[in-house]
Amino acid sequence: MNVRHLVLTCAGASVLAGCSDASAGPGLPSCGGTGTPLSLAAAQYSSVNPATDSGCVTFAANSSADTAEYLVLPWSVGGLQQSAAFTLQSASPSASLMAATRLSGLAAARRGATPVAFDHFLRELGRSRRYPVFGPTLAAATSAPQRDVIAAPPTVGDKHSFKVCANMSCSTLSNVGAVARSVGQHIAIYIDTLAPAPGLPQSDLDSLRDVFDTRLYPLDTVRFGNVSDIDANSVVIVLMTNQVNKLIPKSQCASGFIAGFFFPGDLAPGGISAQYNNGEIFYSIVADSLGTLSCAHTNDDVNFFTPVTFTHEFQHMINFVEHVLHRNGDSEDGWLDEGLSKYAEEIAGRSFGDNAHFSQFAIGDVLDANDYLQAPGDVPLMIPADTGTLAMVGASWLFTRYIVDQFGDSLPGKLVRTALSGVNNIATQTGQPFDQTVMRWSFANWVDNLPGFTSPPELQYTSWNFRHTFDTLYVQDPRDFPTPYPLAPTVAGTNTVNITGTLWSGSGEYVRVMQPPHSAEFTLRLSAPGGGVVSASVQPRLNVLRIR
Repeated sequence: MNVRHLVLTCAGASVLAGCSDASAGPGLPSCGGTGTPLSLAAAQYSSVNPATDSGCVTFAANSSADTAEYLVLPWSVGGLQQSAAFTLQSASPSASLMAATRLSGLAAARRGATPVAFDHFLRELGRSRRYPVFGPTLAAATSAPQRDVIAAPPTVGDKHSFKVCANMSCSTLSNVGAVARSVGQHIAIYIDTLAPAPGLPQSDLDSLRDVFDTRLYPLDTVRFGNVSDIDANSVVIVLMTNQVNKLIPKSQCASGFIAGFFFPGDLAPGGISAQYNNGEIFYSIVADSLGTLSCAHTNDDVNFFTPVTFTHEFQHMINFVEHVLHRNGDSEDGWLDEGLSKYAEEIAGRSFGDNAHFSQFAIGDVLDANDYLQAPGDVPLMIPADTGTLAMVGASWLFTRYIVDQFGDSLPGKLVRTALSGVNNIATQTGQPFDQTVMRWSFANWVDNLPGFTSPPELQYTSWNFRHTFDTLYVQDPRDFPTPYPLAPTVAGTNTVNITGTLWSGSGEYVRVMQPPHSAEFTLRLSAPGGGVVSASVQPRLNVLRIR
C-alpha cells in the first residue's frame, strides 16, 4: 500500500465529499413473555439498561404493510472493567434456529502494530509516572566532542548532547551528539552528528522548519493549548537522530517503524526531567536510504511522514503540559489523548486547503477508522493500559471527530486545558452524560449519510461523508479498502437473532433486525452467555434505533 497515491478530497466548506462469533449460545433467553416495551417511530432511538427486566426488550407489533428495520447495538458505555461476555438472542426463536451471518468477515489489518504499541507505552508512562531510574553513566552513541546549549535561543551550528531512548521500554538511554541545522521562531532542528550521509539537504530541513514553525506549531497551540519552556530556550527542539531509526530492528520492519515520538520524562515534574533532557523535544528518524541503521527511509519518506508525526506528537506534548505541568493533574487517558492527536493530523491536513496535503495528513486517520469499522465488536474505544492497535486508534479518532462535530471546534482546547481526564473530562466539557454521547456516536457510525434515511442532527458527522470517502478509496485501492463501506452489521429476522461475543469498553456489535409486515411484537434479550446478567462493570446497554 502506498498512501501517497490515495486521494482524499476536501470540499470548499468543511464537508468532505467525499468480532464476535454469530453462533448459538448455551441456551434460549427466558423473558417470561415480558420485557421493557419499546415503541419507536422511524429515526427514533432508545438505550435500555439490561439490568431491567433481565435484559429483555419487547418491540411493538408492526401493523404496516412494509418491513420495519431496527439497528440494534449491544454496547458498552464504559465502566471499570475492560470486557464482558454477552449473548443477544430472540426470545421466540424459529423452529430452525440459525445464527445470523455477518456480511463481512474481514479482519482488522496489522499495519504498524509496533509503533502504535510504543506510542501507547509512552502515554501510559506519562500517566503512571513510573519512569526508569538511571545511574550516572549512559551508553555513548558518539565520541564527537559536544557543548551544551545555554538557556537561550539556539543558533545554527550550536551543538548539544541529548539522552535518547535506546530501546522500546526506554530502560536504557544513549548519549547523542547533535548540531542545530535549521532554526526558526518556535522550532530548532538538530541533526545527529552520526546520521548517515548525505541525509536531508539544507533546503529540505528549512522547508520542514517552515512547516513546523509557521503552520503546525501555531495551529496546535491555538487549537489545543500552550507548550512549556522549562529549558528557557524559547523553542521546541526537533531532534532527528539515528536512535529513533534503531528502535526497530531491521528484521521487524514489516511490523512498521517509529517515525517519531514525544517522551514525557523530558518534562516530568518533581525533578524527574533532570535525568532526561529537561526540555521540549520531538524525536524523529533521520534519512537513511540504504537502511544502514534499520528500515530504509528515503529523503522523500522523511519529508512526507515527519510533519504528520510532529503535529501528532506535539498534541501529546501540549496535552501533557496543560494537564500535568500547568494544573498539577494526571495526564489524559491514553485513548482520548490519542484521539486528539489523530484529530490534530486531520486539521493540519485541512489547513493547507488542497487535496494532496489533506491526503498526506489524514489518510492514516481514515485507514485506522477502516480497521475499526470492519470489526467494532472486537475493538475497545477505551484502549487498555497494556496494549494498543490501529483499530483502537481508529475508534479514538472517530469518537473525537464526532464529539468535535457535535460540540464545536473549541471542544479540543477545553479537553486539553484542564486537570480532568477521560470520561469525566468529556462529560464535563460537553455537558452531556457520557453514556448518551457514546450511544449517539455508535448510531452515527451507521446512519450518517445512510441512503434513504434522514439522520437526526445529533447522529451525524458534519465534517465528513464517510460513505462517500470509503467508497472513493474502495475504487482506488480495493485491497486495503475491500468494501464500499467497512461497517457491515449482522442482518437477522425477529426470530433469528443469536449472537454471542464480548462487549469491549466503549464499543459493541451492530445488528440490523428486520420485522415483517403485519407481524406481532417480538422480544430480544441481552444477557451473559449462561443466561445471567451482563457484568455491570462494562455498563452494558442495548441501543436501538428504528431505521424504517
